[in-house]
Amino acid sequence: MPLLVGMAILLGCQLIGESAARFFHLPIPGPVIGMIILLLGLMLLGRVPEGLRVTTNGLTKHLAFLFVPAGVGVMANWSAIESHLVSIAIIVLLSTAGLQLFMVLFMRRTLGSALKNHDEDPVLKEQRR
Repeated sequence: MPLLVGMAILLGCQLIGESAARFFHLPIPGPVIGMIILLLGLMLLGRVPEGLRVTTNGLTKHLAFLFVPAGVGVMANWSAIESHLVSIAIIVLLSTAGLQLFMVLFMRRTLGSALKNHDEDPVLKEQRR
């Protein structure tokens, strides 16, 4: 039963996100909106429900199978991808570098003083005593 509850939560958030994207004509994909809704709901709840935990653990174990449709899509549209390969490679590299820079700045700002002693390993510190 927990598996069904978890799947209902996931699919419900995706349905709400997809409905919002279509109703408001948003440029953001419905599943992304659904993930944001799920994140906000979990933040408000303050914990992950057991059913959702069971479902997501099961999906994570078989995550490789979820990439098969994307791989098939790349193979089916290879001619279009090949004609824009340089542009796609530049965009992927720049967006990856931009995300890494953002995360460094974000972590420095949010963790603040906790990063000042990042070279000090607490495990080694205990062993030296």
